[in-house]
Formats: sequence, structure tokens, C-alpha cells
Amino acid sequence: MKIGYARVSTNDQDTQLQLDALNSVGCNRIYEEKQSGAKRDRPELQQCLKSLREGDILIVWKLDRLGRSLQHLIDVVTDLENRQIGFQSLTENIDTTSPTGKLIFHIFGSLAEFERGLIRERVKAGLDAAKKKGKKFGRPAALDEKDKDMALAMLNGGVTKNDIARHLNVTRQTIYTLFIEYDT
Repeated sequence: MKIGYARVSTNDQDTQLQLDALNSVGCNRIYEEKQSGAKRDRPELQQCLKSLREGDILIVWKLDRLGRSLQHLIDVVTDLENRQIGFQSLTENIDTTSPTGKLIFHIFGSLAEFERGLIRERVKAGLDAAKKKGKKFGRPAALDEKDKDMALAMLNGGVTKNDIARHLNVTRQTIYTLFIEYDT
């Protein structure tokens, strides 16, 4: 039996292209999921893998639909091989029921992981360059210097930390953190 698995990362994306491809090769059942491929705990994928029986073939539109790390892909395909279940990736034309298909699977998986590594390096380099230019990342400060001075003056004037937080429209934790900074 041919079992298909289709996945997109977000609800804004559409699986129709994948579904059409999987239907065109005669999948008897297709599991569809909208969740990041980086997550190992994907309910539809788990259900799909549990439903496979000896002699079945798991078919995906593209390798990265099944998993994003080489290790995860290898783990899944090795498990399938141990259970005598075939694997096919339509885009990469991989079919692990043949020795050549197994080799190609490992080569493509390695290349995909290499590409992700390059992307991570480029992103890191871009962030480092932006930091050197003075770009600040993260959430903006809840209190500016004027508000911090006011909070300290209010505390010295006997106002409670809860009332200071309410007055400045911030959480109590923000006020506690501020006073820890100033050892008050």
C-alpha cells in the first residue's frame, strides 16, 4: 500500500501541490500536517509511521517534508528499512527499495544539511554585522531613564512597589528587577 505524507510549516501555507503529486502516484492514504519540520513530535507523522505495515511504501513530495535534520531522516528511513517498508521522495526521485536509491537518499540528505548550515552561518554573520553597527535586538526596555529615576524617587518617598508598577504601567517584576539593579 502506498501511504503519503504532506507537510507545511505554517497555517498560511497550502499542501495542495504536495497532495496533487501524492495522489498522482496512487497513494491510498495521505496524512497531512501543518507544523514545523524541525519538530520531531508531529502527531500526523507519528500516526502515519504507526500505520505502515511490511511491504508498504511511505511517499513524500520532498525530503524536507519528512524532516529537517539528516539524523532524523536517517532514523526514519532506517526504521522503515528494518520494518521492510519502502520510502520514496518524488522531487528527488529517491526510492529506497533499490541500492542506488539508498545511496542517493544519503547524498541528498547530506547536501540538505550542508545547505542549512550555510544558511545559519550567513544569518549569524548578518546579525554580527548589524550588532557592530549598533543595532539592538530583543524587546525594547519597559522603562526609559526618566521613568527609572521617577520609580527610585517614588520608592524613596515611601510609595509601594505595587503602586509604582501601576503608576508606570509595568509589571511588578519590572520594578523588582529595576530595584535589584540599583541594590535598593
